[in-house]
Amino acid sequence: MCVSRLAQPLTLLLLLAALTGCASTAQPPRPRGPDPYFMTMYGPQPDETFPLPATDISKVDPRYLRQQVPYVTHEPPGTIVIDTPNRYLYLVQGGGMALRYGIGVGKAGLEFAGEARIGRKAQWPRWIPTSDMVARDPERYGPLAGGMDPGLTNPLGARALYLYQDGRDTLFRIHGTTEAWSIGSAVSSGCIRMFNPDVIDLYSRVPEGTRVVVIQEEPPMSVAMPPVDAPMETPAEETPLSL
Repeated sequence: MCVSRLAQPLTLLLLLAALTGCASTAQPPRPRGPDPYFMTMYGPQPDETFPLPATDISKVDPRYLRQQVPYVTHEPPGTIVIDTPNRYLYLVQGGGMALRYGIGVGKAGLEFAGEARIGRKAQWPRWIPTSDMVARDPERYGPLAGGMDPGLTNPLGARALYLYQDGRDTLFRIHGTTEAWSIGSAVSSGCIRMFNPDVIDLYSRVPEGTRVVVIQEEPPMSVAMPPVDAPMETPAEETPLSL
């Protein structure tokens, strides 16, 4: 009887010791949220003319974050290819690779298609709505018909690349945005919008005269881009992606 009573506390002590051992070796849960690599890429940029706060990417689909990816195309390196249906902008590189950026595109009926050249580049540009924009939505754009000065609330964001055809301004631009949530959507008045850190990066990589190809329909499978749900890849160490 005494042996049985003594055995019970001993059994409990052994059980507690086993549970403690399991708890100490358990792996801590992985924190949720964006990858720290991308958090750094889209972090604050205090040295800008108008210091940029960090871009909130917590609700952004990771496929729309800047990354280097395999890319099959007949276009030469240095060309910008805008894949409107999939909401991507590619900067073609050598070796079958490209830098891929997520974009926001124009609403139905307002999209640009075809080829153009970057005729002008601007840092922290001034914005003036087109006469068509004012006519479509006078209540919204009428008060801004005289233009808006550069700044954090300017719709063109931190950089703008102006698309020209035959030496004439098409009135379409590739530019930053104050509405990061719109990347991956079709909500703009026809222009191509990017995260501010992404348009700053693209601006630094392409000169005036760069060829821009805008695709409005899915390309044939023989020259198809990587599928939308392709695994995300980070830049290789030998080809670092500057932030």
